Amino acid sequence: MPAAESTTVLTARALLLDMDGTLVNSDAVVERVWRRWADRHGLDGDEVMKVVHGRQGYASMAVLLPHRPMEQNLADNARMLAEETADMDGVVPVPGASAFLASLRDVPHALVTSADVPLSTARMAAAGLPLPEIRVTAESVGASKPDPEGFLKGAAELGVSPAECVVFEDSGAGIAAGRAAGMRVVGVGPRAVAHRPDAVVRDLTGVRVEVVGNGVRIHVGE
Repeated sequence: MPAAESTTVLTARALLLDMDGTLVNSDAVVERVWRRWADRHGLDGDEVMKVVHGRQGYASMAVLLPHRPMEQNLADNARMLAEETADMDGVVPVPGASAFLASLRDVPHALVTSADVPLSTARMAAAGLPLPEIRVTAESVGASKPDPEGFLKGAAELGVSPAECVVFEDSGAGIAAGRAAGMRVVGVGPRAVAHRPDAVVRDLTGVRVEVVGNGVRIHVGE
């Protein structure tokens, strides 16, 4: 298929970027930590892994252990975050992430992640990626993805309307959050395909950002 026919072009004034699975491949750590958690609770590890991507830990636990008090989920979540922050083995950048972030130097953008400040700082450093100046982390919001709060807060901090933002996400929860915020969504990686984002790309090597006027043109294609 000719390149022109396989490329989607989106225009925007700002970009909102998920971290895990979008900029940073942390799957090795997530698998280790959450499969241990599944074992401790007598749950099927494969079923647990279908739930946890994109959500804050306490929100995943609420889905997986619906009758457990939220106080226990929050305490367990704090332990899990510490465990993940101490484990950077296998954390690498998603292909193309470094060049992609460099191309956003003059473009309004923010990191919107379900990780907290220590975990997001550690993972971006482990992947050798610069932290965007504006970051919406777990501490910044009262509700986890798929709630749109994080993306709406990111848009507000950038001073851009939701309709003028494009979200980059890999997970079903994240794509649903972007949609609920009234934003267009570029899906990154294999997890994104089933959730029908506005455009999908294997990794960030397939994204080119072109600054035009007071916005950007985003070329998405393999």
